[in-house]
Amino acid sequence: MFSAANPVSIFVPLLVIVALTFVGFVRMAAGRATAMKTGIDPNFYKAHQGGMEPAVAVVGVRHYGNLFEMPTVFYAAVLTAFVLGAVGHWTLVFAWGYVAARLVQSAVHLTYNNPAHRGLCFVLGVVFMIALWVNLAIAIIARV
Repeated sequence: MFSAANPVSIFVPLLVIVALTFVGFVRMAAGRATAMKTGIDPNFYKAHQGGMEPAVAVVGVRHYGNLFEMPTVFYAAVLTAFVLGAVGHWTLVFAWGYVAARLVQSAVHLTYNNPAHRGLCFVLGVVFMIALWVNLAIAIIARV
């Protein structure tokens, strides 16, 4: 059912998403530092009250927060594939497809931030995620 792939290879796309999360953290911190340098009261960050956070900071915060939504489902899929020994050709294709879509989505979000382009990347990532989980569901059902 699955081609012979090195099961540990499934952790490479996972590491890319982890690295992206750390990049997102740095981007968020840089945006907040810029906001404070341009006049936002540092006390704003105690309770997020007393005005609006500047767009340069908000984009980074939203991006970082997004990395704790759909990617968590990806982490679960990677661990499931590894534990089941279900790391095959298609598992890797779907995992890398998700990673590619997520990287492009992040690039759009952190640069010119066109919602239509970002949304298209998100939907493509969801399609890869669904394909990954259908692939895993088949592997799970085959073992029951």
